[in-house]
Amino acid sequence: MTDRDALIAAFLKRAGWGAAERGRLAGDASFRHYDRLLDGERRAVLMDAPPPKEDVRPFVRIAMHLERLGYSSPRLLAVDLDNGLLLLEDLGDDTYTRLLENGGDEQALYALAVDLLADLHGQGEQAIPLGLAPYDDDKLLTEAALLTDWTMPAVLGAATAPAVRAEYLSLWRELIPLAQAVPDTLVLRDFHVDNLMKLPREGLAACGLLDFQDAVTGPVTYDLMSLLEDARRDLSPQLVAAMTERYLARFPALDRDAFAASWAVLAAQRHAKVIGIFTRLCKRDGKPGYLVHIPRVWRLLDRACAHPALARMKGWLDRHIPAEARGVPNP
Repeated sequence: MTDRDALIAAFLKRAGWGAAERGRLAGDASFRHYDRLLDGERRAVLMDAPPPKEDVRPFVRIAMHLERLGYSSPRLLAVDLDNGLLLLEDLGDDTYTRLLENGGDEQALYALAVDLLADLHGQGEQAIPLGLAPYDDDKLLTEAALLTDWTMPAVLGAATAPAVRAEYLSLWRELIPLAQAVPDTLVLRDFHVDNLMKLPREGLAACGLLDFQDAVTGPVTYDLMSLLEDARRDLSPQLVAAMTERYLARFPALDRDAFAASWAVLAAQRHAKVIGIFTRLCKRDGKPGYLVHIPRVWRLLDRACAHPALARMKGWLDRHIPAEARGVPNP
């Protein structure tokens, strides 16, 4: 038994789950792992997020905040902050991803998620935990640079020239104010089908929420864009249009042109980031499984850059990563 195993065993014993059966539930792109615990009729989920690579405090903070607002984040059953261990309510197996793969009602599932976002954003300042970090320029630029720092060397075979990288970031500095020209809210950051669940509950509580520890204060466009421009799943233009309109109907005073520009800038930024992250997961972390999504994300990035506000960014991409180079890096 390793030291980590002993810590987990002691944590579960203190929490009254020492005799439970454990089975691996999931891992993700981070260093976190999840086990399902079974003890008779009881079920729970163990989150193992080993420090210093992970910190469970942000997850705990946002989970408690979402629960106070009436949403279905997993309830905290036991907490060991120092050792990165959480015992969570088991929300089951009905992720949106699984339901959609098995013929679930796409329209109804997305409508529920969109209605939850509209409800959250409609709460104004109450939606944002006090002191939550902003999605500021530095964070947005650092994320965007994953494309130049990881993907460009992988697909072009050479390190990105400093002047090329500097020009790229300069273009983003010009675009970020457009992204921020809409109201701020709580941004969950990874609001997509892998992190949403359908629960046997009434109203908005039927939408279970996972993986929100990276939440920030930022533009209302971000999570809706994340949901409807999914790196892992193709959505029809009709569904995207219908769900966007469903959201906007809740906010008639929102400037639609500003909303569309903010969406396009944040979509391009997110897609550039995701392509870089998926490349890094392969090259640095030995996780090539995410490469399969890169062609889709390139298409989404190209579509986002069709917005007139991104004309210069499109020009930069066409010059420095031409279409024939926008492939999948070799594992």
